[in-house]
Amino acid sequence: MAKWDGKYIVTEVTQSHVLEADWMPKFTNEEATRTISLDSEVIEGAFFLDIAWFWPGDWPKFKSEEGTLKPHTHEYDEAIAYLGTSKEDPHNLGGEIELWIDGKQNIIDKSFVAFLPAGVEHGPLTIRKIDQPILHFGVGMGKKYL
Repeated sequence: MAKWDGKYIVTEVTQSHVLEADWMPKFTNEEATRTISLDSEVIEGAFFLDIAWFWPGDWPKFKSEEGTLKPHTHEYDEAIAYLGTSKEDPHNLGGEIELWIDGKQNIIDKSFVAFLPAGVEHGPLTIRKIDQPILHFGVGMGKKYL
């Protein structure tokens, strides 16, 4: 029988600041499923972490401007990653993401992590297409996603 200490281990999404950020898009479960979130309100002293699955579909139809991560900055360093799920070719993203960093457009079709130093504007981020599930995580050294 499984057993864990809730003081240190999180097994589900809880209400955290990541869900409240005004630049964060809202997704339906058909589009994406937030799996785990963590910040100092979930476990005292923890930094920000968010993990979600993005599901295949016709993304331009699912989302328009309201589904794009809006441009923003943080007072802390952040890393975001999007990972393809093909066992045969894990470097293939299985989709295409457009991510603007510091005013420069990046169109990415490989599994990637982006390091975003404190104060560097990032976004918009647009999911242009998804052909297979994509795993996403974001982590920031701030106590809250603000």
